[in-house]
Amino acid sequence: MSTEDWEARVAALWADDTIDDQERIDRMRVLADAAPHPALGAFELGGANDSGGHEAEADVHYTAATAAGLDTVDPARAARMIVQHASTLRNLGRVDEAITMLRDAPEHPATGAAPKVFLALALHSAGRHDEALRVAIEAVEPTLPRYHRSVRAYAAALTES
Repeated sequence: MSTEDWEARVAALWADDTIDDQERIDRMRVLADAAPHPALGAFELGGANDSGGHEAEADVHYTAATAAGLDTVDPARAARMIVQHASTLRNLGRVDEAITMLRDAPEHPATGAAPKVFLALALHSAGRHDEALRVAIEAVEPTLPRYHRSVRAYAAALTES
């Protein structure tokens, strides 16, 4: 199967609202085996498990995608995977790992402010509420039409000691 055909099948599977989570995982497993690169298949299978509530299995596939070089094969997917994998780690109770992963996440158009939003969630899960709110405010500040200086100052004041 060509890369274009594989990509189209993956997109169609994600868009199919008529199937349940387990069927999506089963179908994605078949597509993952036919992926043009192992990193792509592992990422998509990780995502299917993740969205199906199988975080431990998703972690295995996300780790495999990283090891297979997803960052060089598909930088946009790699950026998305950081957000997804960190969210999975948070759900597995591995909050410190999630925080580290999200703090180190490179900026990418495929994710926009998502790494910062998910970092705020992870910080909140860690009980670091003021820091979480600061990160969330700082993520949204660039999108405001006005009040940038004030919002930045208020955000900074949340964690000043």
